[in-house]
Amino acid sequence: MTTICADETVTRGWAAPITMAVTVFTVVTAEMLPVGLLTPIGESLHVTEGTAGLALTTTGLVSAVAAPVLPLALGRLDRRAALGGLMVLLALGSFVVAIAPVYWMFIAARVLMGLSIGGVWTLTIGLARRVVPEHAAGPATSLIFSGIGIASVLGIPAGAYVGELLGWRWAFAGVGVLSLALAVALTFHLPSLAPEQAVGWKDVRDVLQIKQVRVGLLLVTLIVTGHFAAYTYIRPLLEPHTGPALIGTFLLAYGVAGVIGNFLTGALRPSRALTVIAGGIALSALAMPLIGTTIAGSLVLLVIWGLAYGGTSVSTQAWGHAAAPSAPESSSAVLVGVYNGAIALGAFTGGQVGDRLGTTAVTWLPAVLATAALLVLLANRRQRG
Repeated sequence: MTTICADETVTRGWAAPITMAVTVFTVVTAEMLPVGLLTPIGESLHVTEGTAGLALTTTGLVSAVAAPVLPLALGRLDRRAALGGLMVLLALGSFVVAIAPVYWMFIAARVLMGLSIGGVWTLTIGLARRVVPEHAAGPATSLIFSGIGIASVLGIPAGAYVGELLGWRWAFAGVGVLSLALAVALTFHLPSLAPEQAVGWKDVRDVLQIKQVRVGLLLVTLIVTGHFAAYTYIRPLLEPHTGPALIGTFLLAYGVAGVIGNFLTGALRPSRALTVIAGGIALSALAMPLIGTTIAGSLVLLVIWGLAYGGTSVSTQAWGHAAAPSAPESSSAVLVGVYNGAIALGAFTGGQVGDRLGTTAVTWLPAVLATAALLVLLANRRQRG
């Protein structure tokens, strides 16, 4: 009898991190879904691909602001209820996107989604270690944030496949249904979670006084901005050489490579990992106009790009923790804000360049910015001796 009860306790305990992992998967998929659907979205709403790409800019900007502000605004509200409410908000935004007849309504719905995404990110980082016993905190945290990689492998390609078969609106409707299901699942599987002491503005200011934190945030800005300047427009970049039918398959290959890259670079020191990441992005971006004009060339470069970028989240998080080991919550809050801001900046910049100079020109942005990141890493290494 005792053994059965223990097994039930373990099962019940792991239901919480599994549900949170699916929640992370869903918010990442929701944020990145336009990547695989950009061309049909633009055609349906009668806007350019650069303007359609503002869907990522909008959610990135709103998420960047919501990440540090929303936990303070929620006050003493039970975090289980807060997460459930945020997933309902994500469902609402997804359903409005799915029926939006005009562009302004589409963007307004992406604002709602951005509020939810930023809030879920910040709350999940803080709650990951509280839903399982202390000895299981490490594996549970890894499980929860595996949702990021799985979203790249399954979520974004699945959205592209659904868009190709049924239309892009059904892909967003599917995210809405999944979000509602998760709002219910979180209520059942998470314990009641009173808020811990929130990260205040003074904590953020203090952590920004640390030089290595500032260097890490600069690297995040350069690498992530460069990546999303091109990745947001990967569909219009690939379609002339591959056709729309292969977009989902190519995104799947990129996602698998990203998960592998996450494990490979995660085993390296943060500085070495970020050097590999920036170098891989720079090389693949520079080669894209040269050998990315065939199906085989595009696939090889996309896999290399995925291998390189896949470890960005874990490596930048490790850099922040190493730079501010006594303030993990503050450094994480700052990182989430800057990361999402960089997504917004990249999508916006890529869209402006693509609309003015042509889509293929956006590949120069990651090449330049990733090279700049390499120079920052080299200068930092020299200064540290």
